[in-house]
Order: sequence, then C-alpha cells, then structure tokens
Amino acid sequence: MRVITYILCICVFVSCKQGMDIKKTDVKETGIAGPVKVAIKNKEGRYQLMVDNKPFYIKGAGLEFGSIKALAHHNANSFRTWRTENGQKSAKEILDEAYENGLLVTMGIEVGSERHGFNYNDEKAVQIQFERVKKEVSALKDHPALLMWMIGNELNLKYTNPKVWNAVNDISKMIHDVDPNHLTTTSLAGISKKEIDYLKNRCSDLDVLSIQMYGNLPDLPGLVKNIGWTKPYVVTEWGATGHWEVPTTKWGAPIEENSSVKASNYLQRFKGGIETDTLQCIGSYVFLWGNKQERTPTWYGIFLEDGKETESVDVMHYIWNGKWPVNRAPAIKKYTLNSKTAYDNIELNEAKEYEATIVITDYENDSINYSWEIMPESIDLKEGGDYEERPKTIEGLIVSQTKNKIVFKAPEKGNYRLFVYASDGNNNAATANIPFRVN
Repeated sequence: MRVITYILCICVFVSCKQGMDIKKTDVKETGIAGPVKVAIKNKEGRYQLMVDNKPFYIKGAGLEFGSIKALAHHNANSFRTWRTENGQKSAKEILDEAYENGLLVTMGIEVGSERHGFNYNDEKAVQIQFERVKKEVSALKDHPALLMWMIGNELNLKYTNPKVWNAVNDISKMIHDVDPNHLTTTSLAGISKKEIDYLKNRCSDLDVLSIQMYGNLPDLPGLVKNIGWTKPYVVTEWGATGHWEVPTTKWGAPIEENSSVKASNYLQRFKGGIETDTLQCIGSYVFLWGNKQERTPTWYGIFLEDGKETESVDVMHYIWNGKWPVNRAPAIKKYTLNSKTAYDNIELNEAKEYEATIVITDYENDSINYSWEIMPESIDLKEGGDYEERPKTIEGLIVSQTKNKIVFKAPEKGNYRLFVYASDGNNNAATANIPFRVN
C-alpha cells in the first residue's frame, strides 16, 4: 500500500506549475514538448530537488484513481502512482492529464514482491521483469509531466530474499542509461537499519529513498539520522493512523479515528515528520487522494466514495497554500451509539432498537445533511494495500431518523459497524463509524 515524500533545502516552495508553464510555451512555439530535467542538488549536506534548474519541493498525493483536476485546484504540484497500467487509464493518459493540469508525476513501476510469490532466485523471471520494465520506461521517458521513477512499492514487506535489492539496482542503472533526465527511487514500508544497510550495499544506484510511515511519522527525521541514511528521501505514503496501529475491540475490530481526529493528526504528522527536516527530506505524497476499501471504505481515502472532501483535504490545502479553503468541511464533536463511544466495546441484542447520535459543528454554519449505513465487519483482510472487497450495506434496519439522530434495529448475531456521513451542501463532509457486536 504505502507511499513516499520529497523535501526541500531552504524554505523555498516553487510550484510545479511554473515548470510546466515553460513546457507549455514550448509546445505552442514548436509543437514539441520535451522532458523536464530533474536533479538533486547537495550543498553542505542540504538536499534540494531541482526541476529544469529550479528548486522544486514536492507537495503531492498518492493518486491511483482520484481526481487530478481537484489536486491541481488545491495547488499541489505532483502526484505518485503505483504502476504504469492501473486498469482504467494508461500511463500516457495519466501523464497527459497531469500535464494539462500543471502537475508532475512520480511514476510507479510494478515490480514483483516476494509476498506475492515472485522468486528473486529465478534468474529467468528476473530478466523477463527487467525487459518489461525497460519497455515501460522507454515508452514514457520523454513525457514532459514525468518527474521520477518509483521502482516497486514496499518490497521489504514480508520478504526474506535480499536479492530483490540487486534487481532494483539493475533496473535503476538501466533507467539511468535509457533516461538521463529523471531520478529513481524505491519505497520502504517504514525504515530499519537492516534495509538501509541492504540498500547501501546492494542498491547504491538509487537517487532518492522513499519512505512510507503513518502513526509514527514524527519519529522519521530522528530515525533517518540514527540509522545512517545520508542521501535525500521523500515520504511517499503518510496519513491516517494505520489499522495495525490503533486500539481494537475485544473481538478484534480495529477502531477507526473519525475524520476530524484524522485531520488533526495529518497536520501534526506533517509538521513533525516532514516539514521539520529541511536537510534531507525533499517533499511528500499524502495517502490517499481518492477513496478505497481497506478495513473500511473510509479509513485511508481523504475523499468519500461519492467524491465529497473531508477535513483532511482542508488540511492538505492549508499545508500547500498557507491558508484554509474558503469553505471547510464539517467537524465531529461527539459520536455515540447507545450512549457509548467506539472504545466502549459496544454489544447489542438482536432485533432490539438502539439510538445513535452525532454532534457536528461547521465553520460557515452550513446546513448539515446526515446519512447512515450499517455494514458487516470486513472479513476480506489483506496486507500492504492489496485489493479488498467492500462489505455490502445492510438495508432496512433504520427505524427512524431525526437530523443527527437515528434509531435502528440490531441485525442478526455478528460483528458490524455503524457509519455516519454529515455533508454541508458544498461537497464537504465528515464521517465516523462505531464497531459493535450483536449477541
């Protein structure tokens, strides 16, 4: 699943759109747009990402299927992908749309992982992968929206064979031969001395390291220093507290933070884990600019399934612009089921009726509309952001609803969640859910 970041040398924030405007001028004058020239500048241990000889601090998001136009609207300057073909749009279509919106792309290259069955002792399979990647790179290397190549994603997750790093290094060398204009990176799930030592010894060709962290992101600058990584890095995934990091109910359901708590954590984690490192960090990609099912449909996406923006989008707008958006998302003050919170191990009795209440505030005092749904606890549980099936909503359980309160009938025996969505009529919304068990 995870993502990564980049940071800047001094407090200079140059929009990617400036570099893109230069290229668009070239297109108008010559009809041909060439690649941008990307490099790393090191001045006395302070690293700076350079795009066409201009400082560039990555203000970005992980974007698989989310809105590129909305990302540009909020004044980000880049996004990252996980693969060149996502099943909906080709890499060229994604790059074209990025270019039209003034954004640069860290293009993901899918590389086999040991946890998915790839064997790095199989020299034939490794060579086939190498040739496939070479074709992908050759086809896209001259696109004017390309920023960097991301070779694989979290290849250190559940692995035992360090030969994966030799393969990554060979791919990086090939990319530098084929494409002299762009940098290479690979992402790690977290950071440890073991992986850093492997990268130093087996994968020294990489230009930048990508690191993906969640709840403990504020520890990252210190970890980088103590572990001994001395080159630049970018945080390519960060955001909500991970489902592996939160408290659980006594029946094992992870307790998801509501959208207001998440937003507060986003801001704190950016300031403590990204902004504070002005020497090696060259920027970041927040996770996730869009929506996905991972434990729940609302855990990691900072957009709801219907496209509404949560408070975390407001936070990213503030980080990227230094000011809040004109209209902000509703905020959650309290959410209870049967007068209890998500941390109270709520157990209900089948077919009995119960009340749930949410308390919302809105910065502009917009009128709030509420919607609710009950779904079973997900049992399609994967790792590393792999695809999970969304549980189906259970219909017919809500008995009555009055503004911010509902009465519902408990379903049959099992584990469930009660979701609430509060929208302000301006494409903004708050959301929360409470896990409960029915006896």
